[in-house]
Amino acid sequence: MGSKKINNKCSLRQDYDYFSHGLEGVAAFESSISYIDGKDGILIYRGIPIEELAEKSTYEETAYFLIYGNLPTRTELKKFSSDLENHISLNTEDIKWLKDFPVAAHPMDVINTCVSLISLPEGGNYEVGRDDLKAGIQIMGKMPSYIAAFDRIRKGKEPIPPDSKLSYAANFLWMLNGEKPKEKETRILDLCLILHAEHGVCASTFATLVTSSTFTDVYSSIVSAIGTLKGYLHGGANEQVIRMLERIGGPENVDKYINNAMKKKEKIMGFGHRVYKALDPRARILKKYARDLTGKRDEVLFKTALKVEEIMEKKFGPKGIYPNVDFYSGFVYKALGIPTDMFTSIFAMARSAGWIAHILEYRESNRIFRPRGIYNGPVNVRYIPIKER
Repeated sequence: MGSKKINNKCSLRQDYDYFSHGLEGVAAFESSISYIDGKDGILIYRGIPIEELAEKSTYEETAYFLIYGNLPTRTELKKFSSDLENHISLNTEDIKWLKDFPVAAHPMDVINTCVSLISLPEGGNYEVGRDDLKAGIQIMGKMPSYIAAFDRIRKGKEPIPPDSKLSYAANFLWMLNGEKPKEKETRILDLCLILHAEHGVCASTFATLVTSSTFTDVYSSIVSAIGTLKGYLHGGANEQVIRMLERIGGPENVDKYINNAMKKKEKIMGFGHRVYKALDPRARILKKYARDLTGKRDEVLFKTALKVEEIMEKKFGPKGIYPNVDFYSGFVYKALGIPTDMFTSIFAMARSAGWIAHILEYRESNRIFRPRGIYNGPVNVRYIPIKER
């Protein structure tokens, strides 16, 4: 799929066996972390179906499971949660950085910069292998604090310290809104974090592994991942879905909007997936919660989304194009009071567990990534001195 045998008649191409645009269909390594069956819409984390983890687990437990490879005992989970808590508080230097950032900065750029900044004290003391897990836990612990504190600072408010009695998800909502979240709100955000924690060799995970395969530090690898996730063809799509629905303006305008977009060959955000040719199982779970959470204020927006889904499935369902996780996750975040431009940073916060798990796993049999590009330019071109050009 997506690959073709190279014609080796050209001497410049003799070193290549196969070409796959965007590496589609190419397996570059083995992993026991997650599995996706795109044909039947199945996602499993280390053998457990995502539906079961979403129903029974917590984000901290799922993160431990992804990173360490086994479901934790009570003692192991308590220690892991405590390790995250040890890093969640922001010090004076952290807050100074956040206050110095432009208020118009995108939250993804903020957390990217913050992850780079927290690596500075390490200097040349970082040791690959020895310090990888410690750095990963530090990044996971800091992310919710950076995101929440920056949002408050750009609104002219002071950051709120974390509450050690709250879970990872609850603490984020507390630090963001300044109100102790309801149990239902915490559970729904926890669910979102579980669903976004891992998803095979997506673009950001691949970027993480390409970077870490050079034996650089985990901070640099996660910076690569965050920058990759920001793109609207990857994690940034959840922000674009809400903006698209707002532009449509109502369910009565959907048909016209889709037809115009098709004529212009524009992408309908939140639909289609490189791997899934069936309904994304994460979208199936989130749709239910999006429906339950959507209040009267966003009722028109949600009805617009349902109409988009209906028309898109009629037009493109037979071609394997269905809603993906981005299509409904934005509704859930919006209902929780999270600003639209922060949606992708929540994605990053969740996916940090999967990124770290992959870094640690790949370290065990590391080989630097070095694909080749096929040269299709001219040969034997004469150099023309600048005075003759």
